[in-house]
Amino acid sequence: MTAIVRIEDIAKHVGETVTLQGWVYNKTGKGKLHFIRLRDGSGQLQCVAFRDDLPEDQFETAKALTQESSVRITGVVKADERAPGFPGGYEIAVQALELIQAAVDYPITPKEHGTEFLMDNRHLWLRSNRQWAILRIRATIVRAMRDWLDDNGFLLVDTPIITPAAGEDTTTLFEIDYFGEPAYLAQTGQLYNEANMGAFGRVYCFGPTFRAEKSKTRRHLIEFWMLEPEIAFCSLEELMDIEEALVTHIVQQVLAKNRMELEIIERDVTRLERITAPFARISYDEAVERLQALHAQSEDPEQKELLQITWGEDFGSPHETALAEMFDKPVFVYHYPSAVKAFYMQPVDGRPEVCRSVDLLAPEGYGEICGGSERIWDEALLLDKLKQQHLPVENYQWYLELRRFGSVPHAGFGQGLERTVAWICGLPHVRETIPYARLLNRKYP
Repeated sequence: MTAIVRIEDIAKHVGETVTLQGWVYNKTGKGKLHFIRLRDGSGQLQCVAFRDDLPEDQFETAKALTQESSVRITGVVKADERAPGFPGGYEIAVQALELIQAAVDYPITPKEHGTEFLMDNRHLWLRSNRQWAILRIRATIVRAMRDWLDDNGFLLVDTPIITPAAGEDTTTLFEIDYFGEPAYLAQTGQLYNEANMGAFGRVYCFGPTFRAEKSKTRRHLIEFWMLEPEIAFCSLEELMDIEEALVTHIVQQVLAKNRMELEIIERDVTRLERITAPFARISYDEAVERLQALHAQSEDPEQKELLQITWGEDFGSPHETALAEMFDKPVFVYHYPSAVKAFYMQPVDGRPEVCRSVDLLAPEGYGEICGGSERIWDEALLLDKLKQQHLPVENYQWYLELRRFGSVPHAGFGQGLERTVAWICGLPHVRETIPYARLLNRKYP
């Protein structure tokens, strides 16, 4: 019995007879010779079916193969630099072919399809080369995030998805009935992570989060994954150092492990190769000055309107894009107005209208990929902030209690996985960054 191998390992088996199991991605040929492009999830390989090498019935099966039919193929592995595939340069001379299931009228063909059609058929669209490559890059990004944190003293501690109170903006909560009482799908694991930090010093959580945000932009999902580290005895400046090192590591890992996938999606890797520490750091004050100067210089009425900003306002996508275009790497913007940030962010000494917050903006118009801050660690100040924002203090008693028993200065940030994937892959929309996107008007499939 021949060994069953995966396509990604095919280079180790040149000259051997092996068996592959997978699906027909494409098929061409005529007469005595047919070329079957086989995929098995780990890669794609050209399989050459020649009439003289196969029993007649199996060759007739090969001739009749349809897109996405499942098959088992046995043959000799040959090196041929002309052979297409992922990885390219190898092919199989088919000696035996078994049809497992014949696919009929597969709906996604090489012709052009509209976005809505493809999203309706997302469960099948995932099989295409581009989507396969994107989600393999996503997996590398996830692994890189966790490996860097695990190797730098952080402990993974899971946080709940069902919570009794808001983590951030109360207007974007998904309310659920929790046995007759209201509860909410988590917007963030951060508040619980601060409790975990008191036990372990350096922690992170990584899981799905939910925002009932009625947004249709290319940057927003309703359900998305968030990486959230929290660090005791950490300043804002030290937090930026950590973000910088983590993001650099992520990009370098993708460049090292996913060159083939980046080529499939036609990503300009020279832009990613620039992503090394240090990143520029500018204050919100300076950012507003830069935007106002750009606004004054612009002769395009539409651009002038988009770039208009007054100190105290939060940045929109056009502002973040304009700022990021001033740099060829991600840029930190720190010390935002307290009014546009969450209640738990530490005020700047002597400037209570400004908080010790920071956003990391990705280049190429991808906006904020990380957002963090120093946290308020004084109970009285935190209580005052809750009351100012009219949040139900009774729901935050446990969170306030953390400030009574060994409270310390601390900081943390959240990094959106899908925005990170969109930026690294150079995608026009986040809907391709997650297997099954949940958008304002989409929850199927």
